[in-house]
Amino acid sequence: MAQSDIIARLGFWGVRGSTPTVDRANWRYGGNTPCLELITPEGTHFILDCGTGLRMLGNKRVQQYGSKPMSAHVFVSHYHWDHIQGIPFFAPLYSEQNSLHFYSFRSEALGRNSLQRVLDAQMATPYFPVDVNAMAARRQYTEMEGGESFEINGTRITTRWLNHPQGCLGFRFETAAGTVVYATDNEPGNKALDKSLRELASGADILVNDAQYTREQLQGARKGWGHSSWQDGVDLAKEMGVRNLVLFHHDPESTDRIVDGRLREARQQFESVWAAAEGMVMNLCDGAVNVTLRNSRTGLRRDAKFAATVSGVTREGKPFTEETEVHDLSLNGASFTLSHLPQLQAEVEMVIRTPGQGGSEGEMRFRGHIIHRDPIGTDGPVAVGIIFSDDPE
Repeated sequence: MAQSDIIARLGFWGVRGSTPTVDRANWRYGGNTPCLELITPEGTHFILDCGTGLRMLGNKRVQQYGSKPMSAHVFVSHYHWDHIQGIPFFAPLYSEQNSLHFYSFRSEALGRNSLQRVLDAQMATPYFPVDVNAMAARRQYTEMEGGESFEINGTRITTRWLNHPQGCLGFRFETAAGTVVYATDNEPGNKALDKSLRELASGADILVNDAQYTREQLQGARKGWGHSSWQDGVDLAKEMGVRNLVLFHHDPESTDRIVDGRLREARQQFESVWAAAEGMVMNLCDGAVNVTLRNSRTGLRRDAKFAATVSGVTREGKPFTEETEVHDLSLNGASFTLSHLPQLQAEVEMVIRTPGQGGSEGEMRFRGHIIHRDPIGTDGPVAVGIIFSDDPE
């Protein structure tokens, strides 16, 4: 296998914490609760947590595999509802040709076979209309102690305890393409568990870290709830030599604009920061990361030809202003080309000049965020897509 073929793919299917939300103000980053999928260079599928995002992942894999058998290793960080509520809706569990291996810890409250008992209880009368026996897939359960290290198909997995009510595990996956760390639902302040988190994060190529609150919130009423902040994530990434930090587990009350602001502040202190978004994919190859975002422009689109001025920041964080021409316009976004390579998820302002009566020229002002940037050829321009957010203040 050539080095360029050694790629690990990390997909985000649910990024919200506590409870799913369908609020329009949260739509761009997504409202499903935690679920990630890591596909290693060897083709092994690891599923990280089973929030409501698991439903869409399952539907996608059923569409992909059809009647062919699929297998996956499912790592559940803990048993709070937002991390398990997608299990009854995971379509591959209902097909006998599939095989799912679940991993989590033994809960002090539940005792032996905790994960199996959690799954069974979710589907017990009167909470769910379908009995657990309808799940025909082969299922295996492994209870972990926290602190172990083992290998699955060439990927080394390390587990550590995190600081969260009733317990939570963080996971480190060392693949041939690089290292991914999943450390959600952790509150800084416990020295022993802070040390565990640092051990997990050390030198990671991608660190997915809890960023539900701010430090100010954690000093107030939300202290003890078991969550972290973007500030703590940035400090951890700097200290432990992390290459890419992903802000994760967004609060249901955190609108897109609030997450935008936290991402902007984090990028001022640490260059390679991303805000987790549904549909986001991080491709990891030899420690280098390429990020793509889903196409969120679902409205009616029409070809256009408007002169425009775009202002934003480049991938290196440098501000730019550039004249361009909008060639595709919808009610929620636009497409155009630039000579600059803008930063993904960065905010831009666009002024579109429109013809008016008597030869006069009008203006339409928009604020948006970069959702894709595709270079055209080796030295050509960059095809850019944005989704509109609020009007400029």
